[in-house]
Parts: sequence; C-alpha cells; structure tokens
Amino acid sequence: MVQLSDKTQPVHHEDVLPGRTTPMPVATIHAVNGHSMTHVPDNMEVAILAMGCFWGVERLFWQQEGVYSTASGYSGGFTPNPTYREVCTGQTGHAEVVRVVFDPAVISYAKLLQIFWENHDPAQGMRQGGDIGTQYRSALYVLSADQQDQALASLASFQQAMDDANDKRTITTEITEALPFYYAEDDHQQYLYKNPEGYCGLGGIGVCLPPQ
Repeated sequence: MVQLSDKTQPVHHEDVLPGRTTPMPVATIHAVNGHSMTHVPDNMEVAILAMGCFWGVERLFWQQEGVYSTASGYSGGFTPNPTYREVCTGQTGHAEVVRVVFDPAVISYAKLLQIFWENHDPAQGMRQGGDIGTQYRSALYVLSADQQDQALASLASFQQAMDDANDKRTITTEITEALPFYYAEDDHQQYLYKNPEGYCGLGGIGVCLPPQ
C-alpha cells in the first residue's frame, strides 16, 4: 500500500479510498459570469485539464474570451465523489483538474492547448512548483479522438520547443481518455474570485508553443 507520507507515488487500484455514491453538492451558477456550471449548451464543447493547484488554473481559463464556464474538480483516478481532503492523501488517484466549457466558434481547443502548455511546467512529474503530490500532475483528459490527436501533436511540438530552448527535460504530461469528472467542494469553485489574495502557484517556463 502507498504510504500517506509518499504522495508522489501512484496509488494501486486495490488500495484506493472507497469514496461515496453521493455527488458533491455544488453551486449551479458560476460566481464570475453567472453561467451554468452544470449544463453544457448544445453549441459548446468541454475540455478537462490539469496544471497543478486548480485555483489558479480555473481563473486562467475563466478569463479567456469564448469560455462559457469553468469548474474545479477531480479526475483521472478511481475514488468516486472524493473530497479535497481525500485527494490530498494521494490515495484516490485523482488529479486536480479544471473542466472548461467553451464555444469553439470563439476559442478553439488548439488555443486552450496553447494556454495549457505555456502557463505551467509540464516536466515536473508528480508536482507543480512547491505543490507536491500526484494530485498536482500535468494532464490532458481528452473527450474525443480529435482532442486526443491535437493533444498528442501539441505535446510533441512543445517538447521540441523545450529542446530548442535548451531545456532537455522530458515532458511528463499524462494524455488519456477522460474518466469521470467530480466537482470539488463549493469553496474551491472560483476560489480566486472569492479570495482575490489567495494562493496561486501557476507559472510557465518561458517556452512558447509553436503554431499548430
């Protein structure tokens, strides 16, 4: 079994916390823009991204023109309907993620990928800056074959850009088919809007994604 003190090691399925069947209660209206946090309009698409602590990531994306709504949550793991405290143990398998509902006529998935790569460090493994643990890993959880193709191509392109910038580290970003998304507790939703002086560890490495 993974020890609680070693949160950088992936948990095995048989060792995960059991979770619960009841979904996390969450506000249905986005605190910043007043849009629905649960309904996806017919003309919208969804992206799920992990870039470390979800507080700063959610703010980054709600600021983008064409983004309809955002929500902080958990995905990529095993425990159903986990709590933040459970995710912090490393024994749910989940990453902290942001679910982005966007209008592809205004902002493309390719643009979201550019924002993703240029605003965090994708080569740190199970951490992001001073935030250490599997929950802070870099990940793209794709919801279609097209998203997967674009995500993989962008990874290869950003890896080359890092190499060209003499950053020889290997990208550790996880790109897999999306597993269920679980909303985080309501106090984590739009956290930096509710707490403007709150913590944000988000930051890029000074490398730009070449045009795709």
